[in-house]
Amino acid sequence: MALIVQKYGGSSVADAEGIKRVAKRIVDTRRAGHDVVVAVSAMGDTTDELLDLAAEVAPIPAPRELDMLLSSGERISMALLAMAIHSMGFDARSFTGPQAGMRTDSRYGSARIVDVTPTRLREALDEGAIIIVAGFQGLNDDTQDITTLGRGGSDTTAVALAAALDADVCEIYSDVDGIFTADPRVVPLARKLQSVTSEEMLELAANGAKVLYIRAVEYARRHGVMIHARSTFTPNEGTYVLGEGMSRPSLTEGEAMEEPIVAGVTTDLSQAKITIVGVPDVPGKAAGIFTIVSKAGANVDMIVQNISAAATGRTDISFTLPKAEAATVLRALAAEKDSVGFESLVHDDQIGKLSVVGAGMRSHSGVSAILFEALSAANINIEMISTSEIRISVVVRGDELAEAARTVHSSYGLDSEIEAVVAAGTGR
Repeated sequence: MALIVQKYGGSSVADAEGIKRVAKRIVDTRRAGHDVVVAVSAMGDTTDELLDLAAEVAPIPAPRELDMLLSSGERISMALLAMAIHSMGFDARSFTGPQAGMRTDSRYGSARIVDVTPTRLREALDEGAIIIVAGFQGLNDDTQDITTLGRGGSDTTAVALAAALDADVCEIYSDVDGIFTADPRVVPLARKLQSVTSEEMLELAANGAKVLYIRAVEYARRHGVMIHARSTFTPNEGTYVLGEGMSRPSLTEGEAMEEPIVAGVTTDLSQAKITIVGVPDVPGKAAGIFTIVSKAGANVDMIVQNISAAATGRTDISFTLPKAEAATVLRALAAEKDSVGFESLVHDDQIGKLSVVGAGMRSHSGVSAILFEALSAANINIEMISTSEIRISVVVRGDELAEAARTVHSSYGLDSEIEAVVAAGTGR
């Protein structure tokens, strides 16, 4: 007998039929002799609909009340799922995040988990019940207020429960069969991976892969939780995300253990580029610029500074950031134009970022050459380059990103012989 934590996203429980399908999957796991704890998201587009409704009644909703509103979506899902399991003859008990012992800090809308005390869950498991927990939410002990965890909150809830309950595995269900070498919607010949390291998955998630959220992967890595990303719609084995010292449960004797050179190619159209033209090339100017950017609350990704022009002693600095944050940063920089001494600002929101990720890059030469040769052959210009130990990222034109991804994916020999299947169409 194992203790298995499962998480089902909004597309998996989008309607009554979906809820019954998920209930059957949970019951089948219980029939196999395992204890089951489930974290569930709100049905379909419920969260977006609630956000739209809030905006209709209040242009700027009060953060506390918004969290109270948004947390209701998961409570609906958990109760309906428990009812469906009851109808199949099994004991199921639903718990809100606070009831499950999810304790957070006080940041509404983006709270962080600070502790998990699953006392009630352990008691219910000891009594033979299947546990259904509302994802995406917790309780701040100081204020006694409901908080929501922000983007990827239900994934993080599942991993946190798995860590607190010492589960054997945390299964994250979505509408794809696992983690692919690229987004199947962009690269139809993407191939499913049997496993990736948590280090690789962190880079993939940070650079556009949408099957798992980076907060959940980081929590799993830090607490030694094995993640199994798989599909709600098929019984197929998915992809295991393995931390240090872990091996895939289905690994057969003699199977190759060496890490592949490249695990995947990711794409990201959510960023914009800001170029600060004519910055005096003297010590302290870059520090001043990025202090302004930091105070504006922006998350900067890639940064490139050109070589100073000898005639003018000035340089250009470009950086990328989320599109939604660009307007605020542009206003903040414009307000400090005289003190910084730059000439102008250029905003470009038509860019795309392509990243190649693989732990094998550490020990193999020529990985970057394959990337650059592939893009050159496709006549795709590179505007920015950034690297880490196991990742190479480039910025290209947004309307060329899909072609770039397919070309690069093929150049690394990652193409499958058949097209990948996406069951529901959202990746969650």
